[in-house]
Amino acid sequence: MKQIFLIVAAALLLATPAFAQENSQRMLTPEDVVLNRELRPQSFRVQWIGESDCYATTEGDMIVSYDAASGKSSTLLTLSELNSILGSEYRQLPYYYFDSEQNIIFQVRGYIYTINLDSKQLVATYDIPRGDNLTRQSGKGGMFAYTKENNLYLFDGKKSVAITTESDTNIVSGQSVSRNEFGIDGGIFFSPDASKIAFYQKDESAVGTFPLLDINSRTGTLREIKYPMNGMPSEKVRLGIYDIASAKSVYADVTDFDAERYLTCITFSPDSRKIYIQVLDRTQNDMRLNIYDAESGAYIKTVLEEHNDKFVEPYAPLVFLDEKPEQFIYATDNRDGYKSLYLCDDNGIIKRLTTCDADVAYLAQDKKHIYYTSAEVSPIDNHLFRVNISSGKATRLTSEEGWHSPQVSHSGRYFLDTYSSLNVPNVVYVKATSGKQQSELFRAADPTVGYNYLPIELGTVKSADGKFDNYYRLIKPANFDATKRYPVIVYVYGGPHSQMVTNSYLGQLRRWEMLMAQRGYVVFVMDNRGTSNRGAEYEKAIHRRCGVAEMEDQIAALDWLLSHEWCDRERVGVHGWSYGGFMTISLMTTYPDYFKVGVAGGPVIDWKWYEVMYGERYMDSTHDNPEGFAATSLIPKAKNLKGKLLICQGAVDNVVVWQHSLSFVQECISHHVQVDYFPYPVAEHNVFGPDAVHLYQKITDYFVDNL
Repeated sequence: MKQIFLIVAAALLLATPAFAQENSQRMLTPEDVVLNRELRPQSFRVQWIGESDCYATTEGDMIVSYDAASGKSSTLLTLSELNSILGSEYRQLPYYYFDSEQNIIFQVRGYIYTINLDSKQLVATYDIPRGDNLTRQSGKGGMFAYTKENNLYLFDGKKSVAITTESDTNIVSGQSVSRNEFGIDGGIFFSPDASKIAFYQKDESAVGTFPLLDINSRTGTLREIKYPMNGMPSEKVRLGIYDIASAKSVYADVTDFDAERYLTCITFSPDSRKIYIQVLDRTQNDMRLNIYDAESGAYIKTVLEEHNDKFVEPYAPLVFLDEKPEQFIYATDNRDGYKSLYLCDDNGIIKRLTTCDADVAYLAQDKKHIYYTSAEVSPIDNHLFRVNISSGKATRLTSEEGWHSPQVSHSGRYFLDTYSSLNVPNVVYVKATSGKQQSELFRAADPTVGYNYLPIELGTVKSADGKFDNYYRLIKPANFDATKRYPVIVYVYGGPHSQMVTNSYLGQLRRWEMLMAQRGYVVFVMDNRGTSNRGAEYEKAIHRRCGVAEMEDQIAALDWLLSHEWCDRERVGVHGWSYGGFMTISLMTTYPDYFKVGVAGGPVIDWKWYEVMYGERYMDSTHDNPEGFAATSLIPKAKNLKGKLLICQGAVDNVVVWQHSLSFVQECISHHVQVDYFPYPVAEHNVFGPDAVHLYQKITDYFVDNL
């Protein structure tokens, strides 16, 4: 552990002390944690105007345009002009965006208004239909697709037409599928020319149900949800393609793998004649990128294939090049160990575009370059780069440390750079990609002044296997005295698709952490193996043994932390929600001598009760990996619990269903192990609003009373 101490100590020297004096300032409350918007840094909304190098922002009651090259400004539209054009009485400018240099779009009160900025005239009004999963056509126009119950509808601007008319409620069209895994966040896809609509259709006939209790009715009501548990029958998905002119649908002729395959990353070709689907088998070990004819649904060819003995996880639709529409960008972490971008055509991969040993994400393109954000400077920093498509030369475009969220102009000559870092709230610049010009547009004030926020330290500690540096944030108590001993709280999530520690404002702090530090606790948060933005080996270290590598890393870090004399190793607590709830109970029952108190929210207890898509990716199935399920289940570990444990659970949780926590409680009862339990009767997986204030008060009180 000596080596770990030196690494972390060096990192701590780099941490910048922050914020105001610790005394005579306001302490945070649970209401502040949940409801106080004043503690968020002020934002600055700015956007490019169409394909120009001019950007727009709101100044008082005016929408103002600035030329990025010259800085020259002009007023595009005022609130009084908008009210005059629309015959309205808005007191402030509604949400707006641009579909060209000439047209500004307002979307309010069930309508979309298009106003020409030159003539100051209303040029189009579109009704927004009422329905779920509302999706507007590609480009300009007033067509929408939406769902009602299990069917899909098209609104053409005047009337609605049913695209599907399924009476069997097990057949669901136009909604998201696969429980929003694989980057899926919707089920409706307009073609670029708005002549067709692709849509998911899932058959849930074989999927089991789980009952949720609604207490709001006079006698209570059971609402059953479709919930495909690990190793059990799953939904069957196909892709429909509806031709708007003929009002007829065809279905993509997908025959790969088994019937419970996954279809994701749906992408039309720029000419709307072909549709690309990444087809994944249920085991999630094999994927094929296939092309289908958008007119007939017929299979055309397979562009490429992926295989991984752990898992393949498609996550991004294709992006076609504006200048060479026969070529496209394909993203995967399966070929070179990191999420990388590849230049492809219908015959396969042409070359790897991003060659860094770091995860990247596509952002934009111009005639010569692909723009992307990357973790190559540091996994906790996010920077903008571009790569020349022809030469492969990569150039870093952002220099300030921190987490950048850029917008690149269509020409590629300029970008709007919004960023923050540990002690720097939101800052916005307009910059030239040549590096020869930049101008600060906005710098947010510190919103925490007067709230006794304490310094946050960012650093690293070695993973338990010694191969990786795990990043953490650490807050020491108010009026810290290194000669005293303080109780410790570890806040943990630890699961896939998460990164809790970044070099963004306050290190991505959750306010409850600061509340507890203000009350005298050392608070520690770390991203372990299995979390995101560190490459495939790091993320896939948890395969078939969820919780094992994660706990090893958390304990290695805790050993380092407790080596400091100012930590009281007899008073250590742990708290987390969802995967973090699973981690909390796992830590308390696997390493019971470390933890005196824990609070677990919405915890996974046994992966056999979790859903197919996520669960089988990381654990395989109950049939293929019985040893892994036995090793990670918390049911047989309940008897090991020594510390005080509070479990909180939304009673209508449709993500981690009630069977998990109730089964653990029953096992504790069977072994005469005391455990505390508090349900939130109308909450789903997360608790929001005033109920969340109650939750944070309960969590705080539990640690104060018991730790």
